[in-house]
Amino acid sequence: MLSIDALKFDEKGLIPAVVVDAVSHRVLTLAYMNRESLQITMEKGLTCFWSRSRQELWLKGETSGNYQHVVSITADCDHDALVVMVEKDGPACHLGTDSCFSNPVYQSDTLSEFSLEGLMELLKGRREQMPEGSYTTYLFQKGLDKILKKIGEESTEVIIAGKAQDKKETIYEIADLAYHVMVLMTQAGISVEDIHRELQSRHVIDHKVKQEKVAGDNLP
Repeated sequence: MLSIDALKFDEKGLIPAVVVDAVSHRVLTLAYMNRESLQITMEKGLTCFWSRSRQELWLKGETSGNYQHVVSITADCDHDALVVMVEKDGPACHLGTDSCFSNPVYQSDTLSEFSLEGLMELLKGRREQMPEGSYTTYLFQKGLDKILKKIGEESTEVIIAGKAQDKKETIYEIADLAYHVMVLMTQAGISVEDIHRELQSRHVIDHKVKQEKVAGDNLP
């Protein structure tokens, strides 16, 4: 682990901190830390910044309740900038938006950004607006039984492709299954973050089980 002493703070004693959502990997905000705020962040496990406008320490969420729980802090190759991965309790921006970065400046005509969260937002939009001609709209109109039936069908297709050891077809069918599962999630009000937290809790449990097994195997 890199020590705080190895970090390079600027002439004002500050270092930029890019805060990133550990679930969606979306950039939430760019803030600044001094040595004291970084130490507080590491001690509390909550982001604490130095407010350049107010010239004071700023524990994110102290007044709003939108705390940011720190997962990790990583320095860049020059040790003069930080990436802070967090799990957030609410909007990161003081305007009430999920991220401070929400004003497009440029978009490629040929390249596009994809994320599961973005797909979920698209599915939510389909459910709310029900545009004609959309397959997703069709699923929502038919309701839960149709969605569950499609998940069953796609699960079977994954099994068949997997059994045949056809990698390309398996990828295709898993993508189909994932899409239909996300339609179900939208219907049921389940977020990607809900699934992330559940898997995260299982990872911790699995790690403990593996440790216990190794310890048991070493017993005489």
